[in-house]
Formats: sequence, C-alpha cells, structure tokens
Amino acid sequence: MRRRRDALPGLSLTLSLTVGGLLLFIVVPLTTVVATSAHLTAGRFWAAVASPRAIASYRLSFGASLVAAAACAPLGLLFAWVLTRYRFPGRRLLDALIDLPFALPTAVSGIALTTVWAQTGWLGRPLARAGVPVAFTAAGVTLALIFIGLPFVVRAIMPVLDALGHEPEEAGAVLGASRWQTLARITLPTLLPAVLTGVALAFARALGEYGSVVFIAGNLPLRTEIAPLLIMTKLEEYDYAGATAVAVVLLAASFLLLLVLNRAQAWTAERTGMTASRIG
Repeated sequence: MRRRRDALPGLSLTLSLTVGGLLLFIVVPLTTVVATSAHLTAGRFWAAVASPRAIASYRLSFGASLVAAAACAPLGLLFAWVLTRYRFPGRRLLDALIDLPFALPTAVSGIALTTVWAQTGWLGRPLARAGVPVAFTAAGVTLALIFIGLPFVVRAIMPVLDALGHEPEEAGAVLGASRWQTLARITLPTLLPAVLTGVALAFARALGEYGSVVFIAGNLPLRTEIAPLLIMTKLEEYDYAGATAVAVVLLAASFLLLLVLNRAQAWTAERTGMTASRIG
C-alpha cells in the first residue's frame, strides 16, 4: 500500500518551525518587556502604573477601544452585508476603500482625520458651532479607532456571508418566516462568531494604535493622553522602567480581554453549531 505524501513536510519539522517562529517573533520580545519591568521594586512598579496620569491614560485607551470595537460590529456587519449580497455600480471601488486604512501610513490617517474633524474642518466646523467639538476630545479618539478597526470586522464577516449563501433566507421563506425572523434566528447567530472575531481584532488594534490617534487626541495629560503616548513620553524621558511597567499593564489587560473574547467566540460557535444541527 502506497503511503500518502503530504504537500508539507512532516509534523516534527513543521511544528519545530512553528514553535521557533512564535518564540522568536512573539514570546521573546514580550518576555523581554516583562523581564525589564521586573527590575523595579513593588513600590516603584505601583507608582509607575497607578499614577493619576497613567490611570487616566488607561481609562481613555481601554474605554475608547471598547466603544470603537462595539461600534464597528453593526457597521462592519452592514458594510459586509451590502458588499456581499448586492451587485451595484461602484461595488469594487467600495470594496477596495474598506482596505484603505490597512494601506495608509498611520500618520497619514491621523493627519487626515484631524483635518476633517478639527474645528476648521468641513465635518468638525458645524459640530463645533453646535457645541459638540470632536478633535482633541475622547470622541475624536474613538472616531480614529473606528476608522482603523472597521476593516477588521468587515473582512472577518464577508467570507462567512459568502459561504452562507442565500439558502437560509430561502428556507425561512418556504417555512413561512418573515425576513426579520430569519435574520434574527438563523443568519445573525451564524454570523456571531465572525463578528466577535472582528471585534476582538479591532479592539486589539485600537488598544495599541498610536499614529492615527496621536494627532486628533490633543495629548493633554489626564484628559486626552492615550496609554501608548504615555509610554513614548516615558521613553523620551529615559524612564525605561516606567515605560515597560505601563506596557506590561497594557499587555496583561489586552491578553485577558482577548482571552475572554476568544472564549466567547468558541462558546458562540458551539451554540450555533448545535442550533444548526437541530434545524437540520
């Protein structure tokens, strides 16, 4: 009996390369950050990570990232639905525009957003006159994070929508269900794992974003200073231990939040599979 040959080498080689790559590019750099902060005493570490300035930067970074990721969920679902289910003139152009934040240098994105949403910008001027300033506020930070996070949600949902096809809607129509019932009971539960994946990616990107946010934030300590900027400020002041201490807080918090989101995604996928098997 002829032994089947795989396209890739055997398990031992591929696994060794995988583990080696993860250690080299991910584990070692992150471990170095933790090891650098370990030189601090408990008192100095706490003073660095729990100062009023640091607490304010955490509040803005995590709060704006969560709000932006949550806002990207319905927007990304809507954009993915339109681009996947409908054919119209200019569709390919819109599809390409979704990926524009991926290609743009983050500094270019920050300058563009600040120009548009500033009090002299064509979107920021009428809002400023109405007493709702955007640039140099937490709202401006959130808008910038939505700008860079939205493509992650759209690209996570589109392949699932393509694979889903129109069969659920057709089956629901045959069984007498309305469009809203089919959407709420079949389509959205099936898409929920993909939505959670996109939200997790958007949150992770938003939490560490610097270039797109630093211009529109205004960078006022205790008000509009994000945590990555605080790290950069400490580095410029040669406070390497303090910078790594703040970085460790961001690393630990983002890892725990992503772990929770991934667990929620797995649980949702399992429940969706059970629901699909019952329907089948």
